[in-house]
Formats: sequence, C-alpha cells, structure tokens
Amino acid sequence: MIRIIAVALLMLPLSSCLAGAVVGAAVDVTGAVVGTTVKTTGAVIEAALPDGDEDEDDDDHASKMRR
Repeated sequence: MIRIIAVALLMLPLSSCLAGAVVGAAVDVTGAVVGTTVKTTGAVIEAALPDGDEDEDDDDHASKMRR
C-alpha cells in the first residue's frame, strides 16, 4: 500500500519534468530552424542585391574628384 502511495506521489513531479524536457527540446529545435532560415534568407538577399562595397568605392572616387 505504501508503494502505491509513493508511486502516486512521485508521478506528478516526474511527469512535469518530462513535459518541461519536451517543451525545452521543442524550443531548441525551433530556435535552430529559425536561425538557419534567417541565415539562408540573408545569403539569398546578399546574392540578389548588388554588393555594398560599390557604394564605398563611389565615395572614394567622389572624394578624389574634389581634390
């Protein structure tokens, strides 16, 4: 009888730990997917748009023309 009561009393804390572990794993996976998506999107945008270094070259050219 004592074993049944002990098992019943331990089920709630252990099940909540399991639920916390499952939620934590889901959050980790979601964070990894979002991070990868953002990096991929950034790479696609960088490939599609002209490089920002050209603007710096134009500024250097303009400053040389003023001299």
